[in-house]
Amino acid sequence: MEHPADLVTALARELKARGWMMATAESCTGGLIAGACTEVSGSSDWFERGFVTYSNAAKHELLGVPTALIEAHGAVSEPVARAMAAGALAHAPVQLAVAVTGVAGPTGGSADKPVGTVWFGWATPNGVFSEHQRFDGDRAAVRQATVRHALAGLLQRLPAT
Repeated sequence: MEHPADLVTALARELKARGWMMATAESCTGGLIAGACTEVSGSSDWFERGFVTYSNAAKHELLGVPTALIEAHGAVSEPVARAMAAGALAHAPVQLAVAVTGVAGPTGGSADKPVGTVWFGWATPNGVFSEHQRFDGDRAAVRQATVRHALAGLLQRLPAT
């Protein structure tokens, strides 16, 4: 399992090589991805902003996620993760964005969306990509696994230079 700092170092190198900036749109992680990125000195060269959109209203107001989409699918869903990522790209002067929405626990889970369910969205110039993961462990473990997976996903979805 890669350490977030190693992923951030690699991400920083790749973004700087392209002259790109990135943004985060976070729900279940509450800013941990942005925090991991800005722990690195010089991150202002490639990290532009983070949106912490914990509530449904924040998803709508800050990222433009349609309220009807949230009502139809729930905040923890593929369509909402994709809309969050696209919204971050649209509402920031960036070329790359990641979005996460999930159930970190220990409460809030359901049969359809058990604790540990996380939807990811990555927005790039080549489109929006999404993925679902189910992480084990307590709230802290789910959130840390989400940070690592979000950062690794950013690296995987960077187009070749």
